[in-house]
Amino acid sequence: MEMQVYKKTFLLLIIILSIFILGLIDLRTGFELNFFVFYFIPLCLAALFFGIELGIAFSIICALVWFFADKLSGHIYSSNIFIVWNTLIRLSSFVLISWLVNKINMLYQSEKRKTADLQKAVSEIKILESFLSICCVCKKIRDKEGGWQHIESYISSHSATLFSHGYCPECAMKAMTEAGLIK
Repeated sequence: MEMQVYKKTFLLLIIILSIFILGLIDLRTGFELNFFVFYFIPLCLAALFFGIELGIAFSIICALVWFFADKLSGHIYSSNIFIVWNTLIRLSSFVLISWLVNKINMLYQSEKRKTADLQKAVSEIKILESFLSICCVCKKIRDKEGGWQHIESYISSHSATLFSHGYCPECAMKAMTEAGLIK
């Protein structure tokens, strides 16, 4: 448990550090080289391991880091609306990527649970194939080779079922009456 906390803390620090390194690279290279898609990597990690809330929080941080890197790089826009527009476009794409990664992860985890449940159910069930021929008098079952087996031995050999024997109330009364114990 404690190791898990350390791993998550370490991953969180790597995500934060990588966002700011990308911001510094954006600042250093200016507006001519765009590292926009590389922001997707820390965003995907955040959404995958920490959920949509942190994914959106880091989306906002990434958009702000990009905004300030672009602003401080000396890129001059003909109107401030363009930097706002670019920032909102990046924010939208960052949020969308975070949401999609989180959604895919949730679907994957759901399918993983369903697959595990299905595998468990299949391992617990042994299917008896086709119709069973059963004697209407002694209740023996005919096997594939044509031999006749008691129902208990047939079912036990074709499944993980074990039998214990007892009397139902009607048969118990009948047996006790036939034995003369009850009149």
